[in-house]
Amino acid sequence: MKIGMIGLGKMGGNMVLRLLQGGQQVVGYDRSEEALANIESHGATATRDMDAFIAALGEPGQRAVWVMVPAGEITQSVIDDLAGRLSPGDIIIDGGNSNFHDTQRRGEALAARGLHFVDVGTSGGVWGLKEGYAMMIGGPEEAIERLRPVFETLAPAPDRGWGRMGPSGSGHYVKMVHNGIEYGMMQAYAEGFELMKAHKDFNLDMAQIAELWRHGSVVRSWLLDLTAEALKNSADFNALSDYVADSGEGRWTIIDSIELGVPTPVITLATQMRFRSQQEVSYQGQMLSAMRRAFGGHAVKTLEAPKQEGLVPEVQAGDHPKVAAPENIPAATTAQDTGAGAEQQLGETGQNRVTGDQQGNG
Repeated sequence: MKIGMIGLGKMGGNMVLRLLQGGQQVVGYDRSEEALANIESHGATATRDMDAFIAALGEPGQRAVWVMVPAGEITQSVIDDLAGRLSPGDIIIDGGNSNFHDTQRRGEALAARGLHFVDVGTSGGVWGLKEGYAMMIGGPEEAIERLRPVFETLAPAPDRGWGRMGPSGSGHYVKMVHNGIEYGMMQAYAEGFELMKAHKDFNLDMAQIAELWRHGSVVRSWLLDLTAEALKNSADFNALSDYVADSGEGRWTIIDSIELGVPTPVITLATQMRFRSQQEVSYQGQMLSAMRRAFGGHAVKTLEAPKQEGLVPEVQAGDHPKVAAPENIPAATTAQDTGAGAEQQLGETGQNRVTGDQQGNG
């Protein structure tokens, strides 16, 4: 099957490489000459001209374009552009982390023009090229069936790790909840290991415990596997800031839980902890310190110097996933050195979108 891919970053670029390895034909579009050269060297057709990109996809009504760009305004602009160029029967796939409300709206608008819209909540990170991607898919059954060769190639196995969740928006909705759960799991591991590390009397070996838990324990998981590998290789967490970005899905999960009246305290608290990590100084903490001083005359600390942070750029398409391991994190560089802003590098494109792209526009 021939498919177009717009956006050749660490996810989109690696997905192109996996499709090529599986015998699929891929036409790639990106503004980065380096990204285009990378996929071209592996056998893909590469272009930064949209007219040439569309022309290379085949006959009208049979074409398919996968959009893998940051969620929000960029995704909307790409879809709007494609809608004006494609023909009835063609398929547009959004594989990013879009808000499911926006996906539903886009699906209705594209259907009115005779275009199929498929949303694919995609999980797998930098390991997807090697291990395959989990794909939660929403949209018309006919379009998804046409894309079967693509999904079977990208998945860990043709019959595992992918499936249709329901109508338009359902794929992104399930991926949203998936990421909310991920927040909670990561927070629980981090809290537990910090607690054990703080109990100095036992002098516990974090690497030993993580490795032990990987076998037979009810808390074993892929996240624990990655943590154990980092600890075994003496990862120096001291070189890292405690800043943890959130790209929007945790917030959206909490909002949906409120609207449905379904309690999600773990996901909510895990997301709140990410907010706290993003503050250089907590105003509420400063206020608490001042109040404690005011009523009790207690000693307080003053702020001598602001926290200084750099940016380690994201992993590039085609890099071995172990490049991202904590023990292999290089010295920080500025965002300008990486060709993308710090916000995009950190995956923060959803930070200001609480209920969707249209929030605050009216």
